[in-house]
Amino acid sequence: MKELSTRTAGFTDSVIRRMTRVANRYGAINLSQGFPDFEPPKEITDRLAQVASEGPHQYAITFGAPNFREALARKQEHFSGMKVDPDKEIVVTCGSTEAMMAAMLSVCNPGDKVVVFSPFYENYGADAILSNADPIYVPLKPPAFDFDADELEAAIRQPGVKALILCNPSNPCGKVFSKEELLLIADLAKKYDIYVITDEVYEHIIYEPYQHTYMAALPGMKERTIICNSLSKTYSITGWRLGYVIADEKIIERVKKVHDFLTVGAAAPLMEAAVTGLNFGDAYYKELQAHYTHMKELFTGGMENLGLTFTKPQGAYYVLMDISEFGYDNDEDFCVAMAQKVGVAAVPGSSFFKEDINHLVRFHFAKKDETLSAALDRLSDLKKLKK
Repeated sequence: MKELSTRTAGFTDSVIRRMTRVANRYGAINLSQGFPDFEPPKEITDRLAQVASEGPHQYAITFGAPNFREALARKQEHFSGMKVDPDKEIVVTCGSTEAMMAAMLSVCNPGDKVVVFSPFYENYGADAILSNADPIYVPLKPPAFDFDADELEAAIRQPGVKALILCNPSNPCGKVFSKEELLLIADLAKKYDIYVITDEVYEHIIYEPYQHTYMAALPGMKERTIICNSLSKTYSITGWRLGYVIADEKIIERVKKVHDFLTVGAAAPLMEAAVTGLNFGDAYYKELQAHYTHMKELFTGGMENLGLTFTKPQGAYYVLMDISEFGYDNDEDFCVAMAQKVGVAAVPGSSFFKEDINHLVRFHFAKKDETLSAALDRLSDLKKLKK
């Protein structure tokens, strides 16, 4: 038989989802794949129950139900100060994964280059390959995960660079890019005429004193910024697969075409129910921040008490733990052993880095108190993994 696609031969399955399967195999507490184990806000699920009997149950407009886009535009303006036309500057997608893929396919030609900060969310490499683009990696340097401005400019000025992907706050390292850093990136984007594709799914999960700055709201950046985002993390509805792209009308026209043939449209009943969340007031987001701050302090405080070495996140809900003391050359072997012998699942850090990094693993802490406490109790036996 003829060979299958060489394009898809170049990347592996998702390491994150693979570690969920490892967790299930050994009955481990799953701190690998980043989904909460607590329910969405009751107002949203109550509305979903109404929609189940009332509808809509048929296709919405392919680029998103009008009331969903209108509510989203109001929310975006409220938090970023940037006006968004709900009819011309938004496409609703099946999660931010599709949003990112649609953005890449809309921007990149075969052979174009895309700058990616390392560590990075694993999808970005696959997105580049599927778009026939070549990623160029710029390191974020531990423990603060700062970048070197000269290294970044050297990457951006290479011939053929079309875009930069920016995950802010960062998965996996929890970095929140400062306004000064974003202004520097914006200046380079304008200087070298490139697009900035932002992944902002953790925009509301920020720990004081850090603050989220919207790249598109910076001077001269709205027309060259493509915002990819979702409702998954903000409202604890990761299984609903509701994401979106916000960009200039010319870009959105391309995204609409790609989206039409990728997925047709997001689920109409779920969009209808999610409008309730998009209309929440400021009190919800303050409570959300307080809840995640509590979970962060519970988990990282427990790790400190156990004498573990890790990075303290500024945003998102991940912790990178240093496993150097355990004597493993391969971080995936460590993660499998930890799931099997300790009963806690994590993601090998090497799956997020272009560099040869094998001494970090990623935990997530979007869990109930009892789940985190049980995980910490099990992690107290980590010493049994030392070689």
